[in-house]
Amino acid sequence: MEGPADRFQWFGEGFEGFPKILPDDCVQYTLYLIDAKLSSLDVRAQLREVQTAATALCRDMLKDFIWQREEFRLELKQEDGLSFLQGRTNFGDSVEDEWLIVYLLRELSKQYPQTWSRVIDSDGEFLLVEAADTLPTWLNPEVAENRVWISNGSLLIIPKERQKEKAHTGSLRLDDALSFIQERRTDLLHLPTVESEAFYRLRRYPAQIQDSLHQGLITIPRKLAYVLHEKAAYISPAVEAFYLRDPIALRPLQSQRPSKLWFSPEDFVTVSVKFTKVGFAQFKGQDFETPRAWTTSNTKVRDVFGQKGYEMGMKVTCGFEMLMSDPQNIDMKPVREINLLLEDLQAGEEHLPSDKEMSKWEWRDDDESWLDINFEDFEKELSGRYGQTPLGRSAGFGDKTAHENLRRMVSRFEKFLDDDDGAVQGAGFLDDMDNDNDSDNFDAPISGESEEQDNEKEPDFDEDRFASMMKEMMGLPATGTTDSSYTLTTDRDSIAIPRAESDGADEAKEIRKVMHQMETELRDVGALSLEPPPIDKTRSKKSLPLLEKSDRNAAITQVSRPHETPQDQSSSDDEGELDIDFERARELLDQFTAI
Repeated sequence: MEGPADRFQWFGEGFEGFPKILPDDCVQYTLYLIDAKLSSLDVRAQLREVQTAATALCRDMLKDFIWQREEFRLELKQEDGLSFLQGRTNFGDSVEDEWLIVYLLRELSKQYPQTWSRVIDSDGEFLLVEAADTLPTWLNPEVAENRVWISNGSLLIIPKERQKEKAHTGSLRLDDALSFIQERRTDLLHLPTVESEAFYRLRRYPAQIQDSLHQGLITIPRKLAYVLHEKAAYISPAVEAFYLRDPIALRPLQSQRPSKLWFSPEDFVTVSVKFTKVGFAQFKGQDFETPRAWTTSNTKVRDVFGQKGYEMGMKVTCGFEMLMSDPQNIDMKPVREINLLLEDLQAGEEHLPSDKEMSKWEWRDDDESWLDINFEDFEKELSGRYGQTPLGRSAGFGDKTAHENLRRMVSRFEKFLDDDDGAVQGAGFLDDMDNDNDSDNFDAPISGESEEQDNEKEPDFDEDRFASMMKEMMGLPATGTTDSSYTLTTDRDSIAIPRAESDGADEAKEIRKVMHQMETELRDVGALSLEPPPIDKTRSKKSLPLLEKSDRNAAITQVSRPHETPQDQSSSDDEGELDIDFERARELLDQFTAI
């Protein structure tokens, strides 16, 4: 078989193909038989035996079970000289179907310990997602691919070996994983805590298989009752057609002649119909306006059979009508089978059941309280205050499984909040993901960038130190100073100030004294003068002597600060705005250009 390198030569060396991503709401499962003693023919023969056993297992455990969209199925395949069983199931909105498949794979692995199964969905290794709380730090999404396997009813993990894996991603190739299982089976990791969390949702199986179904009494045409009695699973595609309807799909129901419909609204009977809980909720929860074809029989049938059964029966019947009328569904297996049943009725080979025959059918109407949500109980669940009510009734809402799953989710969230190691940094394994890639991090900042980032860090603010510095600036002794006095030094002389007392009045007095002395010093040097001395502007440019180049800078300085002494010029740069004689500056500029 043509290898990946041959198929993708155009992309260059090292390209192994685009990553395979499953569609949403899909689960893919693959089963390998790993035994070095068996030839290729023997492996295929045993895989066919496993395939037959899987069919028998489904027949025994899933009798009358209804899949939300697609069923569990294994097909024998061969790729790169390797034979295996593989299947893909679209479970739609029913996540329970996905976990039922995991349960079937685990049970199958118990019957055939030499088989190794892996199961993924659009999230990848979702078993590890379920057990995220208990995973070792190195087992993160970057390295998890092809490491998680189900064998002999256990969850086994291939340990990480850096030197034999890809340098950048740390991912494990499928052929390397199979070789590891074959050659170093004893080195596989079996972590009971991880297994317990990963298989947590399987604890209620096989009882959960029936708990995921709902049966109720509805009023439908006799012809449709016959079809559903032949195979209850036909309800699932009708749910999809009704739930995902569009204006085009509703056109057949606007017909003025109901006799042209596949299931015309006549000859109504009340029967017990089986749904998945998800499908029943999708029918029940949607508002649906009575179509034109049903308006004539609406009032009469509702009075005879009751509002509840009639409304649900109308939705189910319209769902089947949309399913059968859509040309896009003509190749669907349920549509072809329903067509054959209706053709047999029309040809007279079969007949519609009589009321007497229907009286022997199963008659069951399940409680619908699992649809109701008590928001007070919901708030208690989220706050962790769940338990028994005073009347002994179990506090909660919905079905038992949803109730337990919410409790578990809340407890996990509380545990994460209480984890000092997680906190702001997030889940624990994220740091390890970064550590694993230290050697391959090509975007690491250079030393100059890292120093700049360090300089941008916000400094710590020490309130006591700040107060001490302010006292020092005002000439007061700082707290904890051991000197007998504190000296404020100016450019001209020094002013000795006695050590301030702790009394507030004395401290204020000292501050005023220091401020007065500072004002005196500043006034003596002219820093507080608001009117600079006048400048004689009558001097003409001819009266200015020519300056040597070495004296030009000094002349410019003298012009910009005419009232300052040379001793003061060095310390006056920071004393405010410059007072410049622009007339004299122009004269100097003209003289410079003439040189």
